[in-house]
Amino acid sequence: MKKASFLSGLLFLCSFTILAQSLPHSTPEAEGVSSEAIIKFIEGYSSDKHELHSYMLIRHGKVISEAWWKPYAADKKHTMYSVSKSWTSTAIGFAVAEKRLTVQDKVLSFFPEHADLKDKPFLADLRVQDLLTMSAGHEKEPLRSVIVFSPDWVRGFLDYPIAHKPGTKFLYNTLATYMLSAIIQKVTGMTTLDYLKPRLLDPLHISGIDWESDQKGINVGGWGIRVKTEDMAKLGLLYLNKGKFEGKQVLPAAWVEEATSKHIDQEPDASEDKKANGQYADWLQGYGYQFWRSRNGAFRGDGAYGQYILMMPAQDAVLIITSESQDLPDDLNQVWKNLLPAFQAKALPSNPSGLKALAAFNASRQIKAPVSSLQAALPTKSYLLGTNPLDFRQFKVDSKGTLTITTKDSTQHEFKLAQGSWATGKSNLVGPYMLRAARVDLAKKAPFDYAGSYRWIDAETLEITLLYFESPHHWTIMLKGDQVSVVNSFEPQNEIKIPQRK
Repeated sequence: MKKASFLSGLLFLCSFTILAQSLPHSTPEAEGVSSEAIIKFIEGYSSDKHELHSYMLIRHGKVISEAWWKPYAADKKHTMYSVSKSWTSTAIGFAVAEKRLTVQDKVLSFFPEHADLKDKPFLADLRVQDLLTMSAGHEKEPLRSVIVFSPDWVRGFLDYPIAHKPGTKFLYNTLATYMLSAIIQKVTGMTTLDYLKPRLLDPLHISGIDWESDQKGINVGGWGIRVKTEDMAKLGLLYLNKGKFEGKQVLPAAWVEEATSKHIDQEPDASEDKKANGQYADWLQGYGYQFWRSRNGAFRGDGAYGQYILMMPAQDAVLIITSESQDLPDDLNQVWKNLLPAFQAKALPSNPSGLKALAAFNASRQIKAPVSSLQAALPTKSYLLGTNPLDFRQFKVDSKGTLTITTKDSTQHEFKLAQGSWATGKSNLVGPYMLRAARVDLAKKAPFDYAGSYRWIDAETLEITLLYFESPHHWTIMLKGDQVSVVNSFEPQNEIKIPQRK
């Protein structure tokens, strides 16, 4: 028995190549989950709908399985999109605990410089709580009309018409979360990220993260945080354990309870069957303070294209997923179908063979570069580009395996390419991103890690892939004769055809 236990532990340790992790680890079986069930769970995600980048599974406070799909890695940040909202909510929780504000405070009271707007319908009634619960009262989310065109997002939000009494109707509202971040900066004199550092990040041993800011230096709140997989796990553990981390009360338990409880229904008239079995059932369980309620008594932080902190109190478990998913409901359906039944109340017998198989499975995860049976060197050729939404002016490929992208400001960005595999490097060019057009300081976060690859589709068609592996996304560039197109992976159906410039 001792020999088997030693072997089990040794195999487990060998399964982790990244040693700079701070969370405790255990084997799946020791925490009541079979290794085979974890493999089955991950294999349940079909590659035509889901591109997984990492997962981390925690049971009873210990990491029992984790993997990164190379070139994604444990020490790399990942764009979290709306999981950022849960970090912003946490900052509000600290501010409430320090009596810097209350959730009943009126939003306009924090911005006396915009008092001229006070007579706009319902604006004077808008509370911090309404921002937290996505019930600001707008008929349509104001995000894009403000962040692209308005130089002052606070005023843009406050000036946007409110059609319903605040607190009465759910409408997902990313700019409402930005307002929470702006309020934090107003009452503390610090950005949300700086405010969180001594209160949250340091106690959780989180470092090296960043967050986009608007033109006035306000962290954007509703998106834009880039953190590592384990950083997400630590926030999940903090909320699962009612504000405690490593035995210390970091965040008040009362705030955790309030933030993760249901405050509003997304669709009040939905039938019980729709809430239990509908395609978007996990989006109909109620909404807290920037946390979604989920089926099976769970709750989560949730970001576009499949970024999740899923906390399961009944199972004493946290699941982290980073990915680029085209089927968000199926992301969670796979959890309920293949992972939830695997949680057992007691430890399972030692399973050296299963543990070894899981270790090999996790170690073999990778994003495969596109390949072709047609092997040929790159030509040396330039493409002068007409007007396009990416602001690219020229593509140039050369026989040395380099793509040079010239942007409208005449800056040249070089990318290394490998045929049928990945060449990695760093670039100052902002990559594919759903909010690339926003007026933020993302370019200041450069350099960005990328992996470059090319293949020949046929004798005339060259396909280049640029994978930005601190984000969920990649570009696919197609060059055929004088035809040029680019596809953002987050909207594969929308090919950007770029005219040639004479």
